[in-house]
Amino acid sequence: MNLLILGDIMGASGRKVLYNKLPELIKNNKIEFVIVNGENASDDGRGITKEISEDFFRLGVDVITSGNHIWDKKETADFIEKENRLLRPANLANGSPGRGYKIFISKDKHFKVGVINLMGNVFMRKTEDVFKTAKEIQNKMRLKKEVDFLVVDFHGEITSEKMAAGHFFDGQATCVIGTHTHIPTADTRILDGGTAYQTDIGMCGDYNSVIGMNKENSIKKFLKDKDAVSHFPAEGEGTLSGVIIETDFETGLAKKITRLIHGGSLSN
Repeated sequence: MNLLILGDIMGASGRKVLYNKLPELIKNNKIEFVIVNGENASDDGRGITKEISEDFFRLGVDVITSGNHIWDKKETADFIEKENRLLRPANLANGSPGRGYKIFISKDKHFKVGVINLMGNVFMRKTEDVFKTAKEIQNKMRLKKEVDFLVVDFHGEITSEKMAAGHFFDGQATCVIGTHTHIPTADTRILDGGTAYQTDIGMCGDYNSVIGMNKENSIKKFLKDKDAVSHFPAEGEGTLSGVIIETDFETGLAKKITRLIHGGSLSN
């Protein structure tokens, strides 16, 4: 089975490139399961709405993961309780709406795919201990027992925390994929135990920007220019950034991971 995982969908530019490119990617690569991180998908790059989520599902997305911006739209706390395909970090405070992990079924109805959404503790909003939470979930979602394949989206700021998570899950998950920093890293590989890994798969949006935000205004912010306004997304041509993972059904681990950088200024 082939998995497609895409990094943070950033504003209107990210949504547009997703709408334009996802169907052909699914067809051409025989993709059976699609995960996108949608926490920046709104027009202002902060949060996700019910309407956008439903658009993604109609397009072929199977699961939407998220991170520290999950509650930036007030409506999310309501519809996430009913929409099982939208996940929030599992290590948010106890009692948070929604769920942080779940078992889903592949497009061909043959495979159980577990998805875990975690958020780092370092330089992020206050959360429960991410590795303690990871260990608890790891005992509930075991490869070739409860699930055929297991995907971990680790939404974090620092590389060391993400890499530690990759090694923690090595041999126990199909892949551990980092999100949040919006910049794809060049360490795409399969770890010793057979788990596919990349520290950050980047964003889907306009890379002629400062991590997806308008570059001119961002420079003004750094210069403390009085004319600077609140950050807003760049609106140029978007790039799809993520990975395609070829899985091994017998073990539930990865056979191959391919970095995907498609369209827009980054692929040039």
